[in-house]
Amino acid sequence: MKRTNTILYLVVPCYNEEEALPLSAPVFRKKLGDLIDAGAIAPESRIVLVDDGSKDATWSIIRSLHESDAHFTGLRQICNRGHQNAVLAGLMEALHSGSCDITISIDCDGQDDINAMDEMVQKYLDGAEVVYGVRSRRDTDTFFKRFTAEGFYHVMNALGADIVFNHADYRLISTRVLESFADYREVNIFLRGMVPLVGYPSDTVYYERHERLAGESHYPLSKMLALAFDGITSLSNKPIRLITGAGIVVSLISFIGVIWAIVQAVLGSAVAGWASTICIVCFMGGVQLVCLGVIGEYVGKIYMETKARPRYIISERTWAPYERKYHG
Repeated sequence: MKRTNTILYLVVPCYNEEEALPLSAPVFRKKLGDLIDAGAIAPESRIVLVDDGSKDATWSIIRSLHESDAHFTGLRQICNRGHQNAVLAGLMEALHSGSCDITISIDCDGQDDINAMDEMVQKYLDGAEVVYGVRSRRDTDTFFKRFTAEGFYHVMNALGADIVFNHADYRLISTRVLESFADYREVNIFLRGMVPLVGYPSDTVYYERHERLAGESHYPLSKMLALAFDGITSLSNKPIRLITGAGIVVSLISFIGVIWAIVQAVLGSAVAGWASTICIVCFMGGVQLVCLGVIGEYVGKIYMETKARPRYIISERTWAPYERKYHG
């Protein structure tokens, strides 16, 4: 079936982007206009700017953009809930609009190549329900960032998580996929690992990442590590199984050590002093603390899931600024 009159909602999460947004918004608007003029998408397409509880003038800029051009719409979260929840809020808002056919999520900083959208939309028109934007290379990254990022993808795949290598959150998702994805009620979300779980036909578009238009990155090393750990514990239970395996191995080694000590005692040989004992105790204590930490992380996630708290709360919309709603 040929897909025509496709309505696109471009979802752009923003957090303290008062420097970058005035530069990137016209770029997004021009690309939207080019796609409309080319007949790839319908004139009713929109740009959804999601303010993730910014502390600067980001929301004021979003309001001004909406007032000057109806193609811009905005959501404001009541507080900062993180990048993943901001993207999710925009996607669910597009789904609940009742008019959206496809969404494309892209960061506000202008680093992702917007020209890749043309190929994304074309692949959707050709039948793909999800189109992943994948970086073709990482030449602009430092060695440390490139090594840790690629290592993360390898570790995730080794742990059984089905994620696309070198893909972040630049992707096209159809409304059909979003309707199924809305049934995933996890509080701890990791979109780049959860979207493939839905299982619809997908394709890939490769692009080169640019320098940030303005401002500073809001993803320092600490946040990147936290996101990586959340992704691992949200998508795989293999760390628990690895702990079980490590426990069995350590137990076997300890059992062998006990037999050795008994044999030495029977033979009358003197056992070495306290240094070796302290080393073994410290080693075992460290292993146990690490294991308890990983198990505790899983228990904490179970606790948060059972609470079933809302993942985000929308305090304002550009078309209904005093309406307060939240989606689960």
